[in-house]
Parts: sequence; C-alpha cells; structure tokens
Amino acid sequence: LTISSHLGLYGVLVIAGFRGTVPHGLSLEIGDTVQILEKCDGEFTGWNSSDYEGIFPSNYIHLKNACVKNKGQFEMVIPTEDSVITEMTSTLRDWGTMWKQLYVRNEGDLFHRLWHIMNEILDLRRQVLVGHLTHDRMKDVKRHITARLDWGNEQLGLDLVPRKEYAMVDPEEISITELYRLCYSTYLSYLFSYSERFFLRLNRNGLPKCPEKPERHCSLFVDLGSSELRKDIYITVHIIRIGRMGAGEKKNACNVQYRRPFGCAVLSIADLLAGDSKDDLVLKVYMCNTESDWYQIHENIIKKLNARYNLTGSNAGLAVSLQLLHGDIEQIRREYTSMFTHGVSITRKLGFSNIIMPGEMRNDLYITVERGEFEKGGKSVARNVEVTMHVVDSSGQILKDFISFGSGEPPASEYHSFVLYHNNGPRWAELLKLPIPVDKFRGAHIRCEFRHCSTKEKGEKKLFGFSFVPLMQENGRTLPDGTHELIVHKCEENTNLQDSGRYLKLPFSKGLFLGNNSQAVKTTKESFWITSFLCSTKLTQNGDMLDLLKWRTHPDKIAGCLSKLKEIDGSEIVKFLQDTLDTLFGILDENSQKYGSKVFDCLVHIINLLQDSKFHHFKPVMDTYIESHFAGALAYRDLIKVLKWHIDRVTEVELHEHIQEVLKAQEYIFKYIVQSRRLFSIATGGQNEEEFRCCIQELLMSVRFFLSQESKGASALSQLQAVFLSSFPSVYSELLKLFDVREVANLVHDALGSLPTVMHGDESLQAVKLQSIGKTVESHLYTNPDSRYILLPVVLHHLHMHLQEQKDLIMCARILSNIFCLIKKNSSEKSVLEEIDVIVNSLLDILLRTILEITSRPQPSGSAMRLQFQDVTGEFVSCLLSLLRQMTDRHYQQLLDSFNTKDDLRDFLLQIFTVFRILIRPEMFPKDWTVMRLVIWDSYFFLAVIFINQLCLQLEMFTPSKKKKFMFIFILGEHKLHFIPALIGPFLEVTLIPQPDLRNVMIPIFHDMMDWEQRRSGNFKQVEAKLIDKLDSLMSEGKGDETYRELFNSIIPLFGPYPSLLKKIERETWRESGVSLIATVTRLMERLLDYRDCMKMGEVDGKKIGCTVSLLNFYKTELNKEEMYIRYIHKLYDLHLKAQNFTEAAYTLLLYDELLEWSDRPLREFLNYPMQTEWQRKECLHLTIIQNFDRGKCWENGIILCRKIAEQYESYYDYRNLSKMRMMEASLYDKIMDQQRLEPEFFRVGFYGKKFPFFLRNKEFVCRGHDYERLEAFQQRMLNEFPHAIAMQHANQPDETIFQAEAQYLQIYAVTPIPENQEVLQRDGIPDNIKSFYKVNHIWRFRYDRPFHKGTKDKENEFKSLWVERTTLILVQSLPGISRWFEVEKREVVEMSPLENAIEVLENKNQQLRTLISQCQTRQMQNINPLTMCLNGVIDAAVNGGVARYQEAFFVKEYILNHPEDGEKITRLRELMLEQAQILEFGLAVHEKVVPQDMRPLHKKLVDQFFVMKSSLGIQVLNHFVFHYSHNSPLSYPAVNRYSSSSLSSQASAEVSNITGQSESSDEVFNMQVQIIVILQTKQNLSYKAIY
Repeated sequence: LTISSHLGLYGVLVIAGFRGTVPHGLSLEIGDTVQILEKCDGEFTGWNSSDYEGIFPSNYIHLKNACVKNKGQFEMVIPTEDSVITEMTSTLRDWGTMWKQLYVRNEGDLFHRLWHIMNEILDLRRQVLVGHLTHDRMKDVKRHITARLDWGNEQLGLDLVPRKEYAMVDPEEISITELYRLCYSTYLSYLFSYSERFFLRLNRNGLPKCPEKPERHCSLFVDLGSSELRKDIYITVHIIRIGRMGAGEKKNACNVQYRRPFGCAVLSIADLLAGDSKDDLVLKVYMCNTESDWYQIHENIIKKLNARYNLTGSNAGLAVSLQLLHGDIEQIRREYTSMFTHGVSITRKLGFSNIIMPGEMRNDLYITVERGEFEKGGKSVARNVEVTMHVVDSSGQILKDFISFGSGEPPASEYHSFVLYHNNGPRWAELLKLPIPVDKFRGAHIRCEFRHCSTKEKGEKKLFGFSFVPLMQENGRTLPDGTHELIVHKCEENTNLQDSGRYLKLPFSKGLFLGNNSQAVKTTKESFWITSFLCSTKLTQNGDMLDLLKWRTHPDKIAGCLSKLKEIDGSEIVKFLQDTLDTLFGILDENSQKYGSKVFDCLVHIINLLQDSKFHHFKPVMDTYIESHFAGALAYRDLIKVLKWHIDRVTEVELHEHIQEVLKAQEYIFKYIVQSRRLFSIATGGQNEEEFRCCIQELLMSVRFFLSQESKGASALSQLQAVFLSSFPSVYSELLKLFDVREVANLVHDALGSLPTVMHGDESLQAVKLQSIGKTVESHLYTNPDSRYILLPVVLHHLHMHLQEQKDLIMCARILSNIFCLIKKNSSEKSVLEEIDVIVNSLLDILLRTILEITSRPQPSGSAMRLQFQDVTGEFVSCLLSLLRQMTDRHYQQLLDSFNTKDDLRDFLLQIFTVFRILIRPEMFPKDWTVMRLVIWDSYFFLAVIFINQLCLQLEMFTPSKKKKFMFIFILGEHKLHFIPALIGPFLEVTLIPQPDLRNVMIPIFHDMMDWEQRRSGNFKQVEAKLIDKLDSLMSEGKGDETYRELFNSIIPLFGPYPSLLKKIERETWRESGVSLIATVTRLMERLLDYRDCMKMGEVDGKKIGCTVSLLNFYKTELNKEEMYIRYIHKLYDLHLKAQNFTEAAYTLLLYDELLEWSDRPLREFLNYPMQTEWQRKECLHLTIIQNFDRGKCWENGIILCRKIAEQYESYYDYRNLSKMRMMEASLYDKIMDQQRLEPEFFRVGFYGKKFPFFLRNKEFVCRGHDYERLEAFQQRMLNEFPHAIAMQHANQPDETIFQAEAQYLQIYAVTPIPENQEVLQRDGIPDNIKSFYKVNHIWRFRYDRPFHKGTKDKENEFKSLWVERTTLILVQSLPGISRWFEVEKREVVEMSPLENAIEVLENKNQQLRTLISQCQTRQMQNINPLTMCLNGVIDAAVNGGVARYQEAFFVKEYILNHPEDGEKITRLRELMLEQAQILEFGLAVHEKVVPQDMRPLHKKLVDQFFVMKSSLGIQVLNHFVFHYSHNSPLSYPAVNRYSSSSLSSQASAEVSNITGQSESSDEVFNMQVQIIVILQTKQNLSYKAIY
C-alpha cells in the first residue's frame, strides 16, 4: 500500500498484471497492493502483501494518497480516500473469494443474488469516486452502499460492522461503551412488525371484492405513539394470489386453489406525517423471482435491495390514501364521525399501547407461522407444503371463529398458509391473531397439519404430518413468548386427528416437554417453528406473579415472592393491581412482625411504578381501591412505624437510594395510613385516638429534624430533602381528613419552618424548596383564612430570602400573585388587614428593589427569553399595584412612621418614584394590554388631579404681587440651558407619535432649544449631536415615517397654525447654519428610513448591504461621527459574514483597522471588543481580516497584511508570533499556487424610477457576481430582490420619462473588467494562478461593447461596416471592496472602426492561444480539450472564411486608397495574421505530442486545414519544423518558414498582390510593396529569426 521514499508515503494499487519474468521481478495481479522502497529509471523496488520483494514497472501501478500508522516494522497504511470506498474495496475482495466457493458448493440462488449485489455496489462505487454528487445525494448513495454491504455480510456469515455516519469506526479511537452502542444500534436496525395486519380481498381487476362494506377496505391504525413517529415507519403490503399453482397454468378438472405469493409494496410514511396528505399514492408492486426469499422481500425493498425483483408493470401499482389523525380513539370518533358511520376497521398495535388504560380488556395470542424443515418423503423433488391451523379445546372440538388473519376480515375457524413451490424449507412469516376467551384458554391447544399439494390433474392435498402446542401449562402459566421449535409428527394420509387425546400425550416441542410425559422423542430432522406473543389483561406467563397471588397455598414461599415482586414486569403488576394489593395487605395482617418491612417495600415499588407515564392512568384505580376496597384497618401502625424508621435513618449512606424511593411514595403511603385509621375508628368507635396523634407527631418531628439538617453543596442528603419537599404538599389534604385545619397548619408551619435559611447551598434544593412553598400556597389548606394567617409568615420568610438573592424570580412572582389573588379587593376584614400588615413589613421594600433590579438589566435577545422577561416583570408590577391598592391610610402611616431618619424616608421615596416612572414605560406590558395600562393610568391621573388642586397652586386666590412672584419662580428663562441636551431625546420621542397636532406643538420647542444654545455658545453643536444620535437610535427601533422627514424639511406649514421648523429658522440671524442642520438631518433620515425598511426583510440581500454602505459613508463623509461610523462598519461586517461574502467582510473590517495606530493607547470596552490597548485591537483586527481574506480566496491581500503584522512582531522581537505569521504567509503562497480560483463575472445594473430606495434611485452600479453565477441567474436574483421591478430588454441609456416614472426599472447586462496592473498580465513566465487574481481584483474600470453597423451593411462581408460602441464605466471604488457593488462615477463612450475591431479580435485570440500552448508545454493543463477546441475554432473559421474576410475587407486597393490614415493599422493586422499562423503551427506541433490516440483523426484534420489556411495567406509550407523552447518565456516561437534574401522580395510581392488584388507593377503598388517588405523584414528579424 505504500511508497517509502524521500518524496513521501503513497498508497499504490496494481492496475495491470505483471508476470515478473525479469530478474528479481515481482509478480503482480490486478487489484494487489504493494509497498515501495525506492524508485529508479521508471521502475520501483518493493514488496507485495505476501512479503515478496522485487522490481516492477512504474506504469503498472496507480498511486493513491495514504497515511501511515505505527511507522516501522509493524506499520499500517490507510488510504486517505473516503472510508466507505475503502470498505467497499476490501469487502468486495473478500466476497469475491467466497462468491466462487458458492458456485463450487452449488448454492446457485445465493450465488446469483450476491453477483447482482456486487454489481450494484461497483456501480455505486463509481458514482462516489467521480465526486460529482451533491451532499444529500452522496448521503443517499452511502446509505444504499452500507445496506448492501450489511446484507451481503449477513448472508455470508461475516462479522457485524459498526458504523458511524456510514463510516466504519476504529475501535481504538472510541470508547468501549460507544462501540457497544454502535454495535447494539446496528444489531437493532433489523425490521420488525409494529402492528397487526389489515386484510383486504381484491378481485382480479384489483378492486375490493365487497365494495358495499367500507370497513373491508378502510382501516384505522391506532396506538402510534410519538416515539414511534420519530422512527422510520413503513407500511408493507404483501399480495397473495389465490388460484392455481402456476399463474399461467391451464384450467383443470379439480379446480383446487392455493394461496401463492405474488408481490410486495412498501411505503415510508415519515414524509407523509408532516404533510397530512389525503391524496392517493400509487405504490410500486415488486414480484419476487425467488420464492425462498419471500419472507424478507419487504426488508430488502426497504433497504433498497430491490434490483433482483421485477415490477409488475410500468403502469401497475396499488393505490392507497393516507391521513394522520391525532388524539385517542374516543376523540377521533367524535371528530370524524362520518368515517365511523360509514364503517372502518381498527388495526391495533402488536401488543399493549404505550399507555395502558384501566378497564382495558384484551386476551389476544399472536402466532407467527415462521418456517419448517421437511424431508422429501421419497420424492425426487421437494414438496409443496401447505399448513392448516386449528384451535382445539380440551374436549377435542375445533373452536369456531377464533383465527384472525387481520382487521377488515371476520375471524375464521381454520388457517391455510400460502404454498411455496418445491421447497422443503419454506419460510412463511405470516402473523395471525387468536382472540381466545379466558375461559376457553385452559386445556386448549393449537394443531398445525402439513399437506403436500400435488400439481397433477387431481390437485390432491395429502396429509403427511402434524404439530401441536398447548396454550396453557398445568400450573396455570400460559405459553411463554418467543420462538418454539415444534416436533413434526409423521402420519398417514387418512389419519383421523379429531381424537386429540391420542396425540396430546406425545411431546410437542424439542425444547419443552409436558410435566408427566416420560416418552422419549424419536430422532427426527423435521421441525416446525412458530413465534408466540401474548397480550392479555387476565392471563399471565409469570410464575412469580402466580406464586404471589396464591400465597396461602405456599406460605413457605411468601418471603421469596415478596422479594421477586420488583423483578416482575410492570404491565403484569397493573393487570392484577387490586389482587396484588389485597395479597400484600393480607400478608401484613397475617404476620406484620415478620413481613411488615418487605410488604412496605413492595407497596412503595407499586406506588412508584404508577409514576411511570405508561401506567400513570392506573392512579385512579389505586385511588378507587383505597376508597372502596381497602380493608387493612390495622395497617396504619405498621406503615407509620416503617416510614418513621426510614426517615430516622436518612444519614445512613447505604440506605439513601431506598429511602429516596420511600419518600417519592409518601403521598399514597399517607393515603393508606389515613384510610386505615378511618376504618379502625369506624370499627372501634374512635379508640386509641391519642396514640395515633402521638405517632403522627413523632413522625413529623422526625421529618422536622430531617429537614433541618444542613448540607454543603449537592449531597445525597439534599437530594432526599428535595424528594420529600416535592411531594410533601400532597399530604396536606390527607391530614385534613383527620385533623383540624389549625392543627394541620401548625404541623406544616413547623415542618417548613425547620428548613435551613442558608441560600448558598445546593441550587436544586433551593428551587425545590420554593416550589414546595408555591404548592403550599396553591393548596386547599392555604385558602382557609385561619390556616393562611398561620402559614403566611413562613411563606413570606422564604420568599424574602429568594428575592434578596434574586433567585428563582419566576417562581417568586407566581407565588406572590397567588397570595394576592386570595386577598379580597377593598376588604376591611380584620384578618385581611393583618395579612397586609405582615406583607408590607416583610416584602414591600424587597419588592421595590426587585422591580428596580429587573428593569435595569438588559433585555435578553431571544424572543422566548424576552417574553419570559416581560412576564416576570409584569407579574411583580401587578403584585406591587395589588399591595398598594390593599393598603389603607393606617398602613401608609405605619410605613412612614417606621423610618427612623429623614434620609431613610428620602431613599424610600426616591426608590418608589423611580418604580412609578418605570411603570409607565411602553415595554412594561404587551401592546394590546390596554385594560392593564388603564388601571395604572387611572392612578396617575388621580394623582395629577390631587397635585393640581392643591391650595398652594390656586393662583386666583393670590394677591397680584404674590402671583407675580410665584410665576417668576416657574419661568425658566436662561435655566432652559440646563435641559440641553438632556431633554432633546424625550422631546424627539414625542414628535415620533404620528399625531399632527402633537408634532406641531413640539416645533417651537426645538426652535427654542437651538436659539438658546446659539445665544450661549454661538452654535448649536450639542443640539445637533444629540439630535443625530437619538434619530439613529429611534429609527433603528422602527419608529418614524415619511411625514416625519417632511416635518423638518418642508417650507409650507403642514398642519394647523404652526409653521414648519425650517420656516421658523429662516427668520433667524443664524439661518444659514440652521438650514444646513435641517438639510443634514433630512438626508440622514432618508437613509435611516431606507435602512429601517431594508432591515425588516428576512434574508441578507444586496439591498441590506447597499443601504448599510450608504449610511456608513454618510456618517463618515458628511457627519464625521466616528463612533457611529464604526458601529455601522461592524453591522455591515455581520451582514457580509451572514451572506458568506468573506472578501467583502475583510475589506469592511479594514476600514476600522485603518482608523487605528500601532500604539499603546488604552481603548475602552466597545461593541464586542474588551478593554485593551490600540496595538492589541489592531493586531486582533489584522488576524480576523487575514482569516476572512483566506476564506474569500483573496490570498494576495492577506499576504500584505501578514507582512505588516510580521514587521510589528519583529520590531518587538516577538519571534514566536513572527514565526507563526511567516508560516501563515507561506501557506497563503501555497494556496495561490495549489488551489483553484473561479473568476467571477461582473454585471452593470441600472435602477431607474422613483420607487427604488433613495440610495439606488436613478443610479447605475457594477456588481461582482457569485461563483458560477451567469447573467441569467444574476438577473433572476435581482428580480427576486425587487419583485415589483420591470426588466429592460435593451442596453441603451433610458430617457427622462423612465427616471421620473412611479415604478421600478432594472437594466442589467454583463461587463468586462479592465485590469489596472497590465504589466503582470503581459509578462511572460508568470503562472495563470497568479495572473487570475490581477484580472478580477482592484478593478476600477469596466467595459461594455455594443456592435452596430454604420452605413450600408455588406451582406457578403459584414466586417466591412461592423463598428463597436465601447462604453467604459469608472466606479467610485474598486471591486472587490466593502460591497459587492459600487456606483458608477463616470462613463466614457468611444467608437471603434471595423479595422480596429479586427486588430483587437486577433490580438485577444493570439494571446489566448499562447496561454493554452504554454500551459500544455509546462504540464499545467490536465486536459488538452481546451487547446484542441481553440485550435479547431481558429483553423476551421479561417478555412471557412474567418481571417479571409478581414483580407477581403481591409487589404483591397479600394479600402487602402480611401483610408490612407490606416496604413499602420493595416500593416498591424497583416502582422497579427502572420503571427497567428506561426502560433498555430507551433500549437499543432505541441498538440501532436500530447494528443491521445482516439483524437488523432481530429488532429490530422486540423493539420490539413491549416495547410489550406496558410495557402490562403500566401505562406510557404516547408517540409521540416524547428522547435525551440526558452526558459525565459513560456512560449518562444521557432522560425518555421525560412526565406532566402532573393526569395523574400518575390514572397512579399505575392503578399502585396494578395492585398491589392492586382499583379501589375504600378508605381503606387511598388511604393506600397517596398514599405511592406521593410516592415516584414523588421518583424522577421525581431520575432522569427528568419535567415536572409
């Protein structure tokens, strides 16, 4: 598998056989793997997997990447390819050997099936190796592969392969437990039946046989739990044909019909569950070619191993409709009455449902007829076996109608299996249900008769054997669940089996015998297997349960039976719940001293069993038992005694687990104690009452001691306390049945009061403690006023502790709400007033502090968490309002008197005023809670009325002098400056309310603020700064509208008598600066409104990014607000990351980086940056930008930053980081050379019309497309972003009507980038990987060519009049940059003549040819198809008129005479044509060396066409070529045409003749000839090294 050399380590696969006949040769077979030691002259030395060493040719093997483990003597080489491919390869090799052995052993069936599977795997392997699959398709293919591998391994008896995500796991790299789970999950992945069968009879036309009975062809599958719906569930359909043995047989006289396998269909309902589909689905029906495979046909179809099965027909199938119904059966009956009215059969779950309901009566025995093994019976061929089953009672009579084939079909008295043709080992796997009543179960048995079905004319069914199995043993146990191997008793054809007594004495099973049967079993090879499964609420298969219920017959087994009760399945216990409880209390009454503790443990086990969701519905059954059937009048003594014994031993560690179970069951233990005491009191007239009270007091004293124990952290003791507290409140109602409400309240008060007050203990215990308090407040005990006053102090004490620590606030709010709900509004009862006293003294202060603390926290980001935050805040606020409303004047006076100093009173008032201000915040309650808001505002309005009506504020009662003095106090005057800029934000918020009158009232206030600051400072910078900051904040929250912008900007009055702000400013002396401010704010609002509207959209698109760029530039260029600028830089960065625009994200973050210096200036915490120095933040930014350039494959830019940061590391002598940075820089260079980069396309987009956002309106942009995005895809993306836009179908500039239209017009076409760095692109020897970057990066200019004809178009040669209008677009910024598109700043339009166009076309084509030939020469090109296509395109076009058209257009005398100014251009065109011929000739020579054999004919055709092309250009064809390759240039062309000095003139003359179209020698032509000869000679001297 390896090559060990200086070059590295590789995997090697032999691709051709090598005999090894040379000296020291190593023989190789196709598919072998070899390990290579050294390489020399195209040969390798190495050894194969058999450790034979030798030499072999290098071209006989294929190198594969691999990694080596345990290098050295025992090294292991593992290919680095996909592990699924490796497994397929090794598995197919193993199968190949075993497959041949199948043929040798004559196992033809498995031989052919395995051959099909191997071919399928090979086909799937090819798909994986090609690597063109999508991610989802690859997962699907791997799933199919692993299914086939598992099937083959199972069939061949190979090992189970544990996998994780379709890949084999390495046992050394995962834990043993994980390996076990993987093996177990793989083992359990085999399919099993989940439900009973639904049976449907169809006629030969595929329609129901009984259409008048809907229940026969409609079924409801019930008891599908949520856990099952999360699994892969399938509906499997097995179709059985009833007729002759062979489907094509002719009718015979006997007319005997058999059940024969026909086909199978499978439907996965996982996809249908979510859709709730009611449409008909047509299932494909597969026919089984091999009947022996019938039993698992559905499994193979599910595993996609259906290649070996034939479809019944392309148009054939089974039509079904499915609908998912939610709810229990009774709910479905109510909601879908029509379905049950018309009739529907019920198909039940195989066994009990997830939740067993009390009173559910079932007694179903499921039998699966599995398989049989029969002898030939003297026949030359195998038998056609049919099984007939009967249920026979104890008297030998066949029970009628107790065999059900499935729902939808009435039960029958006998069952006939389907017949498998000539098969002595048939496998049926047919499921039957036997709904036998309980009274008929004892003594009944199942008899199966086996008959051979003859295919002769008579069609006889000959009996040759039978099997039987009793349904119940003599001790009362039923047939155990599982598979049973039954004995096949041979018999004669005419044997009468009606007398069951004759065979019941015989043994029936090879693994189980009747108790008193002493007969020996005859050795027989014939066996019959069935699988049984009992689903009964009356019968049991458990012997331990039977022994417990029959305890009186075996008193010596009582202790053992009680010990084994915990091992019995819960469903068995709940089936016999009442009998089991009677048994336990009967044993307790019989001997409490001996069995009291064990009976208590069994009772605890049963109580906790009912906590399980599966048996939760049996709790009412136990409640009914306690109330109506329980008779243990003396049981309370033992229960109290044992319960106290357990609680007293909570400190014993070894008992913790058991005590925890006891504490979980305390609710029902107390129910039994209370009911037992009530029964005793009724029976004795209330004797021993004091003794019982003492026992309860002692029990609760132990509880108080147990609860008072303190533990550090999460200990076992704290867990026990938590378990006790979680169920303790459920005991209150039981105690109230025997004790007075005050007594119970005092008992509970003492128990809860004993809890430790430490809050820094176990967190989970503190939460449970508070939950127990909450349940206490919600209990019936707390609703009584007498008990409530007793319990309230301890409840408030625990609440105060939790609120003080700010823990479990949601639960605290809920408890407080429940407390206030019980206090009547405006109640003057003494008890209520006393409760308010206690609450005010205990909670008012901490409640205010809690509200302040909660509202000062930042709101959580998630919507669910935010809603929870609002809920708990609102609940505390409502509790505070309830308390304040319940407080009387006496309470308020007592509260004020409780403050010792004025400072305390002042602090309290400031605190409560702050809370009052918080209460009117809009976010305090949801928007639609108007009633709740009115309650709060009602109090505020009432307070305002009281404030205004104070006597000291009634001005009409003052004297004139006092009135004047008082008014002076309230006139602010110059004190207004103290409110600037603090009140600008609140006033601005008021103006955002969309009420015209309110907005206009605020206009004078803003004007007044600006005026007063102008007077004080000579400017209004404070107003401007605060106004802009607050506008940005408010607009980001979604406030404001178009009218609001006009409020500032419009000159005419908008509403009412007030003029606009702009008009008021124009009257002032500072009007110029004021108007400038208003204009700036208006432009800012335009961008903010656009930004707000764009951010409402879900996905990141160009609009969001473009709008953010516009706002970012505005803050930088016009407002010069650096902090806002930086904030929007990071918003734009986040948008780019979300859209995976990594290059643009890097450029965006570079804007912030450019603002920083390499200094040690400390920077504050900002956005997501911690407090750090400027150097550290710049370093962090550099690394992040490099990472984004790397992800965007813009490695050249990353290299520049690597160098900059490396210089800093070097200056600080940080050589460790310097080393890392140099390594990173080197890795970026490697990526440039090794990885492929796609060159994006660029598109010009014009946005025309007034309906576009402000930053796009009537502007044109150039956009950088995504990878693989072409014009059509880009145009569709833009139309999706602007769904109301109209795409313009031309590239002409639109007129003014389009600009002013109330619509959206998009004009899109592709443009070509014009690189700035032409030197790199034109320099020879630079690899294309490097050039590709400079072609599409740092681009400012783009070009678009529009061809058109000027003058009359020549139909024969359109090149004569083909002009090109070239439009050059110059951008405001280069692409790529901080956005994928930038606005066009300038456009230049020029026209190119036909001759100039021809020159450019040839130059581009020649450059393309040079590049392709160079790549092919230097082995950069893996595939020569691009070179072949380019050569073919140029040569074929030239032969068919391409270049010749240029000759006809521009080399004729008429054109030369009419355009004397184009002489140099004509010469240049001629040079390019000759140069192209030279390049083509050299390209064909290179192509000849590398062209594969199958493309040789095409190459010959190209050479022939090239000779024709040269002849048309007047170039001589020589018989030899001279090639020369220069290392300085990727392509140096040879002098392939050598002319003598004497022949050159004649050659030039011929060329000029071609140009002019004349052969005579006029002066005009002669002068032209001389000129051209000189140019050609110069050209030859410079480029082609021609010899003269």
